[in-house]
Amino acid sequence: MLQRAESPVALNGVEASRTFFAPCFADATTESLWVAHLDDQARCIHLVSYDGNEQAVDIPVRAIIGDAIRLDSAGILLAHNHPSGQAIPSRSDKVATRALMIAAEVIDLTLVDHLIFAGTDCASFRRMGLL
Repeated sequence: MLQRAESPVALNGVEASRTFFAPCFADATTESLWVAHLDDQARCIHLVSYDGNEQAVDIPVRAIIGDAIRLDSAGILLAHNHPSGQAIPSRSDKVATRALMIAAEVIDLTLVDHLIFAGTDCASFRRMGLL
């Protein structure tokens, strides 16, 4: 699902990003992925969501890269949830994020961060040294 961000919100840091994405997962019982496309000043210019199931959500690398090219994004910021209650990246989260990071680098697109929400907890790939 594609959604246009109504007003450009600056997502310049983990706390601003956490505040921005938290409502997306408030009552979620299944995993979902949200991708914020950013301009060169880290302002959200477009927001896209992808639905998963109770245990996983795919990171559609081709679709994300295609949108980034179409939107002329300077960066992307990912957020997804773990309804299980643990904000720890799974092996598949790490592998898919790495694949997206490599694809993004080819087109000079910055993968700013990947946040995982679980209840009130939020983990940042960047803070964990995974990006």
